[in-house]
Amino acid sequence: MDLGLKGKIALITGGAGGIGRAEAAALAQEGAAIAVNDLDAQAAESCADDLRAKGFAAITAIGDVSEPDGAARVVRLAAEQLGGLDILINNAGAGGRHLGRSVEDMDVDDWDVIVRTHLRSTFLCSKYAVPLMRDRGFGRIVNTSSMNVTGGGRPGVANYSAAKAGVLGFTRTFAKEVGGCGVTVNAIAPGYVETNLIAGFSEQQRAVITGQNPLGRFCQPEEVGAVIAFLCSKQASFINGALICMDGGKRDFHWGDA
Repeated sequence: MDLGLKGKIALITGGAGGIGRAEAAALAQEGAAIAVNDLDAQAAESCADDLRAKGFAAITAIGDVSEPDGAARVVRLAAEQLGGLDILINNAGAGGRHLGRSVEDMDVDDWDVIVRTHLRSTFLCSKYAVPLMRDRGFGRIVNTSSMNVTGGGRPGVANYSAAKAGVLGFTRTFAKEVGGCGVTVNAIAPGYVETNLIAGFSEQQRAVITGQNPLGRFCQPEEVGAVIAFLCSKQASFINGALICMDGGKRDFHWGDA
């Protein structure tokens, strides 16, 4: 199936690894030129190198997209070097040491970092990207929400759940604002995806997750990439303000046995 992405230009925030890297590969395979954003310049260059080695057009756009100047610069860099902007995948995120505390024990910095990286970056990049898309009469924005929104977050991730719920609310409102100029805005809500972010899970934790999922396994990054490519395609031109759940049918996990 021709998705109509040949010659399109895509910016993927947090695109150097995991889901973002798979999204970059999926869009490149459909003919889009890719700008890989990340704070890790070495990882971003590695992703771009892999794409170029396969004959795809790719550059890096290093910068902190959770800050206004950084987001504006990254969007501008992608557009200037590749000749415009048609697709924005808001995938930048953070976790690790900022997660795992109850609201009472959570530091304000943990709250701010997660909300800024996941939600504020989505707002900023969208704000700066849409004028470029409007000028071209075409645009696709796909934001990354989470199963923590669709099924209720587990304890210790109130900051993450709040940020991802904000991403969904932003998506649905922004879709109504820009739909008339040929730009669609949608979101995905992945479950547990087989990336480095869950590499540290114990075998027991992995068994609990897969055992509760109707499909009995983790989502693969390439599966997320395929959905992203479709949402950016000409076939998805009437999908706007939607949330696509990618959780295997299980939206709330119970960790009592982990």
